[in-house]
Amino acid sequence: MKFAMLLMLAGLPCATAHIAVIAHRGEHRAHPENTLPAIQAAIDAGADFVELDVRTTSDGRLVLMHDGKVDRTTNGAGLVREMTFDQVRALDAGSKFSPQFAGTKVPSFDEALALAHGKIGVYVDSKDIAPADLVSALARADMLDRVVIYGGAGFLKKVQALNPALKIMPEAGGAATLEKLLADLSPRVVAFDAGDFKDDAIMLAKHAGAAIYVDRLGAADNPAAWQDAIDRGAAGIQTDQPAELVEYLRTH
Repeated sequence: MKFAMLLMLAGLPCATAHIAVIAHRGEHRAHPENTLPAIQAAIDAGADFVELDVRTTSDGRLVLMHDGKVDRTTNGAGLVREMTFDQVRALDAGSKFSPQFAGTKVPSFDEALALAHGKIGVYVDSKDIAPADLVSALARADMLDRVVIYGGAGFLKKVQALNPALKIMPEAGGAATLEKLLADLSPRVVAFDAGDFKDDAIMLAKHAGAAIYVDRLGAADNPAAWQDAIDRGAAGIQTDQPAELVEYLRTH
């Protein structure tokens, strides 16, 4: 008889499967978000994945930036889509966060993948990027098997057509939406946020054999909410507190 079954019969808790810790925009409480220092800090914290927002410049280069505009996180102004890579690269992406990070650059996606390679997985939040450009970048970096790719259903369908082995991850969006996504895409991972992490959608994902990655951000980014997510079937948790979540999982 398996050890887990013996524990169950004895009324003792079984060891759970590994829960992936996903560092939202890198470790961005003490480092400027979506930068190499934030990625390195997520690695140092022991996170399994770093969530990165990817956009495309006017000359077709892929860069890390959450917002469509550079205004909030840099000393510049304007839309990423309307700026060349050199223009984005000339910006300071650290001084607004802290003088300690003055001179920090907006990373290219290639640089982020190179830093992550062999150290941490990448959760790609596909903000504004062509499917072919994404797949090519991942192949160049030898990261095809160390990513999950988040985006709209149409985008993910194109990614899947380019490389069926890639792990795409649609947003659940509720039970009715998820049922269609599961039929159309057969994803191995499904993303949930506070709005769609509901029992009916969770059961659909479980029945389909898809891993559940859930956001625990803002007021829900705490041990009680982490444990609730795990108890309800989460296989990964996106957090703004990667070091604390890693420690919680190690001790609980």
